[in-house]
Amino acid sequence: MARAFPTDNPFLKGYFAPLHMECDAPHLPVTGEIPQALCGSLYRNGPNPQFAPRGPYHWFSGDGMVHAFHIRNGRVAYLNRWVRTPKWQLEHDEGEGLSGAFGNPRYSDPRIVALNSTTANTNIVWHAGKLLALEEAHAPWEIDPVTLASRGCHDFGGRIQGPVTAHPKIDPVTGEMVQFGYAARGRFTPDLTYQVVAADGRMTRCDFFQAPYSSMVHDFVVTRRHVIFPIFPLTGSMERAMKGGPPFAWEPDKGSHIGVLKRDGDVSRDIRWFRGEACYVFHPMNAFDTDDGKVVCDMMKYAVAPLFPRPDGSLASAIPPTATLVRWTFDLEGNTDSFREEALDDHVGEFPRLDERFAMSPYRHGYIQGGVVTDPENPRAARNGIVHIELDSGRSRLWDPGSGDVASEPVFVPRSAHAEEGDGWLLTVVYRGSENRSDLAILDATDIEAGPVALAHLSHRVPAGFHGNWRPAA
Repeated sequence: MARAFPTDNPFLKGYFAPLHMECDAPHLPVTGEIPQALCGSLYRNGPNPQFAPRGPYHWFSGDGMVHAFHIRNGRVAYLNRWVRTPKWQLEHDEGEGLSGAFGNPRYSDPRIVALNSTTANTNIVWHAGKLLALEEAHAPWEIDPVTLASRGCHDFGGRIQGPVTAHPKIDPVTGEMVQFGYAARGRFTPDLTYQVVAADGRMTRCDFFQAPYSSMVHDFVVTRRHVIFPIFPLTGSMERAMKGGPPFAWEPDKGSHIGVLKRDGDVSRDIRWFRGEACYVFHPMNAFDTDDGKVVCDMMKYAVAPLFPRPDGSLASAIPPTATLVRWTFDLEGNTDSFREEALDDHVGEFPRLDERFAMSPYRHGYIQGGVVTDPENPRAARNGIVHIELDSGRSRLWDPGSGDVASEPVFVPRSAHAEEGDGWLLTVVYRGSENRSDLAILDATDIEAGPVALAHLSHRVPAGFHGNWRPAA
């Protein structure tokens, strides 16, 4: 029998509460006018536990649920589906939750542990004609781009070894998908892989190397010439987990280590490690090379990792940590292992995005979801909404969806293939707190302060999730 969900976990209530249904809405009501040139599909992914978990619940560990907005001829069709992974299927067949957070064997049924199944709950990307649902501890899970039906594990023709990040970087020039995996030789090991997938979907590289210590390496950064692996002191430990402690914990004394490698370099000898103070970055905005031999990385930086405790289970911070956008500059021709940091913007936020046509290169426009997105008790703190940051001028613009409402990660769609950088639309799913439902909002990216040019209205809530991406229509 399915147990009731706990009532004392803020990540299982309100905006964060799981949705217990799959549904289809082929003709969403629209306010305003959907741009005729906007033709394709917006996908969003996030944790949506099918059943109440065993043991403590963590927001990052729920089953993946994909929400799709198919846009064509000024109309919007919506559907949502759980990603039917082996874990989801076994629990569905049994009619109850069988797993602990992050598959912790202390709380999980041995059958769940043996499956070593993905939850596919973090991101969703379109590459080489395939739609891939991702989380960072396993291989991707392929789903149908129209119906969202699950197609199964995607192992790149058997070439993949170990897990794949939820944040691969697609090169807008070559079409390559550059990716990595951490804990690559087993849970909580310090091993990583550096992986490259060609534009046609063939994996051309999967090389192993070791980080300075076992860490949750959620994301990384890629430029035209380099790949950057950030190792932050959010450490993993199986021994700690089996004793009832936190599987991942904040250990600031280990400091931060940033590895820089040429994209065609040898991982066994060519990685250069830089060191910095303890901090955490879930998501970078972009990175690029300079003509004078430097690597620039723009990062949403936390002074303390949010959502995770110290090794003894105590809070890592008295108040929920917040992130702001900073720029790190690495001098590859210098003789130091330190790097320079400067503030780019003072808006508190997360989920940085850009016009992806300018990924890995110098750029002028960035976008973030404002607010303290990791604080379920106060998601509207600190200028909530969508923030447009002009990197060259330092100017920022804000659209606030309204009191009690929360906008999701903004996804940029260019007005045309050859439009100027930043000329297009921002798509975001907005939670309407007073009505407990959501809207798809379409903003003119050149004038977000004017508010949405169109809203497509859902009658239910899209729960707080993580990442989404756009697939243009054929």
